[in-house]
Amino acid sequence: MIYTYDPKVMHTVLIKDVESFPKITSAYTDVTLLLGPGLLTTDGAQHRKQRKLLNPVFSIAHLRGVSHIFFDINHRLRNAIGKRLCMEEWRVLDMNGWMARTTLEMLGQAGLGHSFDNFQQDSTDSYGESLKSFFPVFSRIPFLRVFVSMFADYVPERLTRKILGLAYPFPNVLRVLKLSDTMTKRAKEIVHEKKMALKNGDKALAHQVGEGKDIMSILLKFNMAASQAEKLTDEEVFAQMSNFILAGMDTTSNALSRILNVLAGNPEAQNKLRNEIVEARVTVGEGSNLDIPYDVLIKLPYLDAVCRETLRLYAPVNLIGRTARHDTVLPLSSHVRQKDGALMNEFIVPKDTFILMDLLGFNTNKHIWGEDAFEWRPERWLEPLPGKLTDIRVPGVYSNLMSFSGGTRSCIGFMFSQLEMKVVLAVLLPAFVFDLTEQPIVWNSGAVTYPTMGEESTRPEMLLKVKALAQAS
Repeated sequence: MIYTYDPKVMHTVLIKDVESFPKITSAYTDVTLLLGPGLLTTDGAQHRKQRKLLNPVFSIAHLRGVSHIFFDINHRLRNAIGKRLCMEEWRVLDMNGWMARTTLEMLGQAGLGHSFDNFQQDSTDSYGESLKSFFPVFSRIPFLRVFVSMFADYVPERLTRKILGLAYPFPNVLRVLKLSDTMTKRAKEIVHEKKMALKNGDKALAHQVGEGKDIMSILLKFNMAASQAEKLTDEEVFAQMSNFILAGMDTTSNALSRILNVLAGNPEAQNKLRNEIVEARVTVGEGSNLDIPYDVLIKLPYLDAVCRETLRLYAPVNLIGRTARHDTVLPLSSHVRQKDGALMNEFIVPKDTFILMDLLGFNTNKHIWGEDAFEWRPERWLEPLPGKLTDIRVPGVYSNLMSFSGGTRSCIGFMFSQLEMKVVLAVLLPAFVFDLTEQPIVWNSGAVTYPTMGEESTRPEMLLKVKALAQAS
């Protein structure tokens, strides 16, 4: 195995010679069985076909069309939180829980054209509950990948599922199969509803959740117009739904939680960001309650700096892996002295070598970012960036960072995620003040980093003190 955060190695693996370093699809056979052949789990020609069709769906033009949906959802979030603050000055709330509910609803409405949560009561949507429960249950079945790999090349998936349920009738195995069935069933129903609406024209789409501007409606339009060779099968379309939600739910909600955590511990930065948002709202029109237009919101300098800096220092996903398809050579950014004193600027990589790339290691490399690389300092994005960033070829798709990976397998929804975060902050910060409690917030490593209250807890949770702005002192 090779562990690295060398920018030249990462650029070669992710961009320059990407065909020689595929994603380890064998590690996703169990996920593919349960979620279907979506963008996260496919490789090669199938992945390229899906990516080609999906890329235009995430364009800026379509994001502009869903920004008001995000604002509507967050107004409901603001009202729901506000009701819990009545008759009290400060109240402790689980903001990670609220961010998870809000992110899922934004993904649901703008992504699928489906509402999971009305914010009036605890969510009871079976599809939403299945999505939220999938990975926590899945992570408790470590042997599943080995079992599925034994049958992947010889047995049809339907039969593999039946064998799995009979051979390993453990509670978590049966539960994850049921969650998978629920997600697939609801995905088929939503796609059927979308197809019927498309047949009935734009007026029918306008009356649906998402108003026909959601990603699934646009994807189906593109898919219907695609050539036979480029068209996605129904199975691939169904798979995109759960793949999209599961890829964007915890990553975005936990990134938002981290921003609130940092701002709660830095009142000066919180006030500075709040003032910028309030001023932008006032500039939009009379009063300060108008939604900030997409083109204004996305360019607010300090809001953008806070998001970038938090994603630099606290990327939700820290590691990605690839494997060498054949014997090859990887170049280094700078010479490395070997034990015998000789210098080398490249090294041999044998076939099947696993390459583990540290995204956080790149984002906090002092040789690139300077001595304050481990400090949270949004102002760095309002200054000229370090010269070394222009000297190296950063393979990241976003802002000279590796937080959303890079190359053909970079996060396709990174601009969607950015818009989600900025709308949440634009609505919540003018309404509430956030502060830390006496309990320590611990951020835990995992497939996606997540917060708990204290080191002993395993429950994803982030308690903050919240006060309505009118009552804040």
